[in-house]
Amino acid sequence: MEKAYITTPLGTAVLCGDKHGIASITIVTDTEKPNHPTLIPTCLQTAVTQLQEYFEGKRTHFELTLNPKGTDFQKKVWNTLNTIPFGKTVSYLDIAKTLGHPKVIRAAASANGKNPLWIIVPCHRVIGSDGSLTGYAGGLWRKKWLLAHEQHLKQYSLF
Repeated sequence: MEKAYITTPLGTAVLCGDKHGIASITIVTDTEKPNHPTLIPTCLQTAVTQLQEYFEGKRTHFELTLNPKGTDFQKKVWNTLNTIPFGKTVSYLDIAKTLGHPKVIRAAASANGKNPLWIIVPCHRVIGSDGSLTGYAGGLWRKKWLLAHEQHLKQYSLF
């Protein structure tokens, strides 16, 4: 598995993947960062570029081959997250209903929290049914920043 570290407005992100796709993107602490700059492996260059474009406000969706590790149910939830439009939010109940049964809300929330593909699979776009910002593995301040970033960049139609 190849790794690349990039600096983002929300901290240092580490991307992991290989020729089969991107397996994970996570935020790391200062103690986890490499002591020296690293080259970006070929298999991760497109992902690095697209993430940089996202943070620069030039990209609203990603076109990457993804290869996250998880259960079939988790992957189903993550695929559902990928249908949430840029600049929009949905509730955990909405996700459960999309999966076919509102009673899977807790399982869907758990799978959402285990999403290994930070930003690319937009788990930050899922909020509480009352509109509250609920849990986020990267910290609620990052979730708030991401939602504000996407609202700021959302283009409005005149018609």
